[in-house]
Amino acid sequence: MNKGPDGKNTSGRGQRDLTVRVKSARGRTASSTRWLQRQLNDPYVKRAQNEGYRGRAAFKIMEVDDKFRFLVPGARVVDLGCAPGGWIQVAVPRINALEEKKGKAVGTILGIDLQEVEPIPGATIHQLDFMDEGADEQVKEWLGGSADVVMSDMAASSSGHKQTDHLRIISLCEAAAYLAFDVLEEGGTFVSKVLAGGAEGELQKLLKQRFAKVANVKPPSSRADSSEKFVVASGFRG
Repeated sequence: MNKGPDGKNTSGRGQRDLTVRVKSARGRTASSTRWLQRQLNDPYVKRAQNEGYRGRAAFKIMEVDDKFRFLVPGARVVDLGCAPGGWIQVAVPRINALEEKKGKAVGTILGIDLQEVEPIPGATIHQLDFMDEGADEQVKEWLGGSADVVMSDMAASSSGHKQTDHLRIISLCEAAAYLAFDVLEEGGTFVSKVLAGGAEGELQKLLKQRFAKVANVKPPSSRADSSEKFVVASGFRG
């Protein structure tokens, strides 16, 4: 047993000190206090800060791509709902978008979001509602042709009602899928976040009709208590 100068047991004190506790404050709800405490103690949040990524979501696309290998040198990529830009930061070096390297094709990445996003070297980012009429043609014009990959980490604003939130994100994912149908090259890949909850069955059916292979994955960096998963549809049939 370890004891301090006062004779009290200090065993495990160092371990307990690693957890940051957040006191509730006036105007802050219990749920927001729990969220803040979780953020402060999340190893992926700390890792993102240390490695210069704009959010912990960067590690999700890293892990998904490590498994399925769609972000390859020379790929033409569209990132829907790209703010704050973590997925783009991961994609730029993987598709070789920043600079020409000997023996490697130069990729292109286009970020799309409703809000303005701080520039990222190697990427082109535009403000656009991808559900607007003609958005698919605008995306292809900016990209200079069809895309090899369309990816989306979009999520609708939380209503606090689990079933409603599930339906909202599935609707967003379906809209992203339809844009992908319009802009993807034959053989291309669609990657999107979804929430497990029942309504994603129709989405899966839709993707299986248009892609050779549809897989679902929950990367290690996705929180265990989250219902999110990622669908990876590859081999677009055109």
